[in-house]
Amino acid sequence: MSAIVIYNDTVLWTGNFGKKNASDPFSVVPNEYTIYRIASVSKIFPTLMLYKMWEEGKVTSLDDPLERYAQNFAIKNPLGRFKESEQRYTADGLIFLEKGSIALKPSPVTLRRMASQLSADHAADGQYQRWISENILDRLGMEDTGFDITPPIRSQMAVGFYSSQQPAPLYDLGWYRPSGQMYSTAADLAKLAMVFLGTYHRRLLEPDTVKTMLTPLFKCSTEYFANKTGTPWEINEQLGYDVIRKDGDLDGYSATFSLIPKLRLSFIVLMAGPRPQGGDLVTQTYDYLITAMETAFREAEKTLTPPPSPVPFVGYYTYSNLTFYEIKVGRGGVLVMQQFGPHAEELIPEKYRTIKLHHLEDRVFQVVFDKEFPCVLHLGSASISLETQNGQLFNFYPFDRKGLSPGFDAPGLNTYNVVRVLRKPVFYS
Repeated sequence: MSAIVIYNDTVLWTGNFGKKNASDPFSVVPNEYTIYRIASVSKIFPTLMLYKMWEEGKVTSLDDPLERYAQNFAIKNPLGRFKESEQRYTADGLIFLEKGSIALKPSPVTLRRMASQLSADHAADGQYQRWISENILDRLGMEDTGFDITPPIRSQMAVGFYSSQQPAPLYDLGWYRPSGQMYSTAADLAKLAMVFLGTYHRRLLEPDTVKTMLTPLFKCSTEYFANKTGTPWEINEQLGYDVIRKDGDLDGYSATFSLIPKLRLSFIVLMAGPRPQGGDLVTQTYDYLITAMETAFREAEKTLTPPPSPVPFVGYYTYSNLTFYEIKVGRGGVLVMQQFGPHAEELIPEKYRTIKLHHLEDRVFQVVFDKEFPCVLHLGSASISLETQNGQLFNFYPFDRKGLSPGFDAPGLNTYNVVRVLRKPVFYS
């Protein structure tokens, strides 16, 4: 087994256990460069290709029907090669009928739902593999990732085993290659994880495209093993975060590629053999990782920058005469903004009425909550998303003739025309 944990663009931990060949007493321990088959984790690559084609305008919409790009498309059964094992695609969707079965309600079959199957139509002549190699693997420097298990590749591989401890054959998946043929290493998949986290030095997709690709598409019924699904992901909520993952299982091998975008965190595990019994290894790992990361964030020392001069910003402000703010100088010259007035004092607990303003440049400041805070603050029947507010930008207006800023906007909060008032308002009950 080889595993790796990534935060942003940094490898936090690597773990390698067992032997490259469990049947050889002299076999060495694997490392992050040991090669494993990754099975259905391979489906990430045709999905990347599809989104790249969408960016380039070769695909008009990710929800286009398949027939627009592949007429007479056939969905094949990976378990059979006979004609009866193929299901024809129709414009209304897919209906799988077998003797004695009930017809399922047709659902539209779109590009993003069938990316890997569509790629299979181009796998035979090598077009798909060439595109993946040239546009993804070579670009990211994923030197130990590919499709063809040659003798040099085999020599770097961990030997796969069934649960019976019998070695598993390295058979070729043929037309099904885009969905499960690929092999890789923990080190190579770490580079791919950094692409999705937006921290790798080479870009595959635009940030907005990556965000779209990581967005869940469907909410699943309680009978399904995932809360939500995406392309090509399964998504489950854990400790308040969406864990986005793709699992792969093939004779002799198991693999998981997973991300928590909100924490900029990734965990990848590759195994020679079936998954261990008794609890999901990835879920158990995230129980520890999420708790550790939250603790580290809470305890981290925040370094805030004061403005060159506080004078233009200090004073009283109001938003539509409904909410009122005082900006004053705090410790180290850092600006502190406190919300006040009957409305605020009645609804918002005192410890959440004060924020700090971190000076970025010129007249731009960033909102910072100094201490631990709840993501959502519940106020009776209403609620305020403190998580949304933390990190937002305040853009102060150009200074007037007195050298004072007459107000500011907070575009990320859809709040504009927060204006300066001459003196502290007086409220009458």
